[in-house]
Amino acid sequence: MGKAKNFRFVLGLSHVLSFLRLGGWLKVYWVKSVLNKHKKRDEWFLDDYSVNPYFGCPFNCVYCYIRGSKYGADMAKTLTAKINAPTILEKQLRLKAKKGEYGIILLSSSTEAYPPIEESLGLTRKILKTILKNRFPTHILTKSTLVLRDLDLLRKIDEKAVLPWDLKQKLRRGVIISFSISTLNKKLAEVVEPGAPPPKERLEAMKKNVGRRVFWLVWFLFLSYPTYPTLRRSWIGWLKLLRLMVQNLFWLGL
Repeated sequence: MGKAKNFRFVLGLSHVLSFLRLGGWLKVYWVKSVLNKHKKRDEWFLDDYSVNPYFGCPFNCVYCYIRGSKYGADMAKTLTAKINAPTILEKQLRLKAKKGEYGIILLSSSTEAYPPIEESLGLTRKILKTILKNRFPTHILTKSTLVLRDLDLLRKIDEKAVLPWDLKQKLRRGVIISFSISTLNKKLAEVVEPGAPPPKERLEAMKKNVGRRVFWLVWFLFLSYPTYPTLRRSWIGWLKLLRLMVQNLFWLGL
């Protein structure tokens, strides 16, 4: 990774204030590379590449798999923006496109692509413009309803993306948007994913936007009861969530 600089000299006042309201600190890095190429395609997310616009995550989910890794240190207290990521990604994708090495890009694998600061910083949106320009398919994995801001770009990506040859007949979509949900209980959600938008807001966002040329998925996060004993009482909530999804398969586009 490149050098860090004090964010006060890089970002506008609105960017600074929006993050300080969260009680965190924002670092800015200039990176040399941002596109991660996987050895083989991920069987769950179908991604061949991943891009992480940020380090850290203010959503601070207690079950996040990056805890304990170098990416999870002080994840809720410090957020690092890879400020030149769109420029670097443009160079990397242009080269991949020339070689015909198209593949699904996951946003993101070790951070949230839409933290609150993204609303004013627009780093992920700039990355999506680069992805659109180079015609790569993408999979958005998020808990934030801010993804709705970028539906205009995502629809264009869905139309113009070049899928890998072995997925063209199976997938036939250039964009997947996935919301992850662990519970519909608001109080429980405030404990296990304290910085994230309420789960019902995610479901409502999908309900209002399904059918607008974007494919939506929901990932159910079955948390470990031995690890989180208080979740033993949430099985009724799980049944309600599953019933809700079954009753609304029509708006999920299934």
